Amino acid sequence: MDKYLIVGLGNPGDEYAQTRHNTGFMVLDAFAQTAGATFSDRRYGYVAETSLRGRKVILLKPTTFMNLSGNAVRYWLNKENIDQQRLLVICDDVALPLGAFRLKANGSNGGHNGLGHIQQLIGQQYARLRMGIGADYPYGSQIDWVLGRYSEEEKRLLQPSIDQAVKIIESFVLAGVDITMNQFNKLGKKVCPTKPE
Repeated sequence: MDKYLIVGLGNPGDEYAQTRHNTGFMVLDAFAQTAGATFSDRRYGYVAETSLRGRKVILLKPTTFMNLSGNAVRYWLNKENIDQQRLLVICDDVALPLGAFRLKANGSNGGHNGLGHIQQLIGQQYARLRMGIGADYPYGSQIDWVLGRYSEEEKRLLQPSIDQAVKIIESFVLAGVDITMNQFNKLGKKVCPTKPE
């Protein structure tokens, strides 16, 4: 049976719930709910399993904290003997406006600490889905911004992209990354509002 590892990045613990840096966790929770899958506390993360048309899908929310995400990703790839081409990592991205998203087949970490640690351990050859959280913060306040919680209005703006991310995971497993990029990336573009000077 073909196996896939879908990883949502975030930080464990109630104090980080619903924060912008935990957008990857929020996507995986939405997908698990759709699939009727339940997470359990396993080594290096919360893990759930489901299947899509005969393909086994393992969902992972690392509990290593963001900066050591690679430990969890490498462990579960090896444990389940999953090819890196069947790995999809979902993370937040300040470079994209809130509600935008972008799927890439590989590439640099873009300054994201979670992707950076994964890259150190397994390289750049894996798919990643970046979820825009915007950058509406003063210079030097990025940490406060990413660790801040979404407002109710922001959650409302984010929800359509979470719904699309659930479909992207399904398409990634069933159709592959190239077809999925062609189909969904055009839907994920949002114009960044210009900040008043």
